[in-house]
Amino acid sequence: MFRYSFIVFIFFSLTLSSQNFGTSLLKDINLNRNTAYDNTFKGISHSVTPLSVATPVALFGVSLITKDTALRQNSFYTGATLITTVVIVTSLKYGIARTRPYIRYPEIDNVTVEDSPSFPSGHTSEAFALATSLCMAYPRWYIIAPSYIWAGSVAYSRLHLGVHYPGDVLAGAFIGADSAFLCYKGQQWLTKKREKKHYKPY
Repeated sequence: MFRYSFIVFIFFSLTLSSQNFGTSLLKDINLNRNTAYDNTFKGISHSVTPLSVATPVALFGVSLITKDTALRQNSFYTGATLITTVVIVTSLKYGIARTRPYIRYPEIDNVTVEDSPSFPSGHTSEAFALATSLCMAYPRWYIIAPSYIWAGSVAYSRLHLGVHYPGDVLAGAFIGADSAFLCYKGQQWLTKKREKKHYKPY
């Protein structure tokens, strides 16, 4: 079921990107942007990779100091989610090879230059993968709110900077969030299997 829904979603996102609505929305955001915020949104975009690396490493480091098994598992879960997301996104990027919008439409003002294909948005997928994995591991409002505000800001920044179609961003958010969900379920399955293996009835 997931496989078919994923295919339908990817097709929908590609269609949204190629139709007039997606292009018009991108142009409205990019060409009418407040240029005073260009560096701010560049900074938000550039925060993705450092945070994606630092978060699981920090969780693992703290788990070693505190000897917290749950924290260590969460570090593995977050890392696995991000790796899964990167593999899926990279495969789709070079498999589909969609041209960046600022190349196809020269009137779009790209504030930054990207070398990889456009679909889906790697920055957005990583941001939503990290945000969702943290929210599933720590379902508290003070984790959920800032995590998704940051992830949403990353998604918007890709449109502000003129480097992605709306469909690229939408697909990236879906892939990142769904990777986190699937890895979470996978971790639960492995934990239960491990517990059954070590269970010794009296």
